[in-house]
Amino acid sequence: MTWRFKLLYDGECPLCRREIAWLRRLDRRNALCFEDIAAPGFDAAVYGRSQAELMGAMHGVFPDGRLTVGVETFRQAYGALGFGWLVAPTTWPGLRPLCDLLYRLFASYRVALGRSFGRNCDSQHCSVRN
Repeated sequence: MTWRFKLLYDGECPLCRREIAWLRRLDRRNALCFEDIAAPGFDAAVYGRSQAELMGAMHGVFPDGRLTVGVETFRQAYGALGFGWLVAPTTWPGLRPLCDLLYRLFASYRVALGRSFGRNCDSQHCSVRN
């Protein structure tokens, strides 16, 4: 089986690495593909985005090249694994805007939160990105 969805993640972020490790353990059918956007040689232009845009929020890619951003990326990833029911409440009319807002807030503080988990943020790409 080929992958159904690709996650673009920051491999230098401890929070991101934990989520990706969790998803890898759940992915018994290789439905997901993972690409570290902090890896040397990564080119954000391949996805029509800047490095800052990709670092500012979780992005996903379908095999046909369509991109997702934010909570929708998690909805698609968990859905590809057969765990869509876990994130289904984030699609409910009353909760969807709240979940999207909370994720945007989380994403804007991800770097600071990552520092509290031991991230060394001396590199250029480690500044707060929205």
